Amino acid sequence: MLFAEEDRQTVDFIRKYLPQEVKDKFSEDDLYYFLDAFAEYCEQAGLADSDGEESEIDIDEAAAFMAKLARKEKIGTFDAGDVRWIVDGQPEYWDSLDGE
Repeated sequence: MLFAEEDRQTVDFIRKYLPQEVKDKFSEDDLYYFLDAFAEYCEQAGLADSDGEESEIDIDEAAAFMAKLARKEKIGTFDAGDVRWIVDGQPEYWDSLDGE
């Protein structure tokens, strides 16, 4: 239940973070999908295995991976440039939690 609430808060934050011209390109379900796709990217890139050290995320690489995965899994065809906003929004959300 805790993870579901955390995902909901992340999606709400990202929805507000997206520029207006990008917001309409993603449904709420798409944003939840991309949260999972981002986690998969981190796992495959070895970022999930770090020893508590912050790993640098290649935003462009992550966005391209996620857009390609969405096409492969028949979720939809998304421009990696638009997906980049979602990737960029996640660390922004995490940073916003540090201020609480």
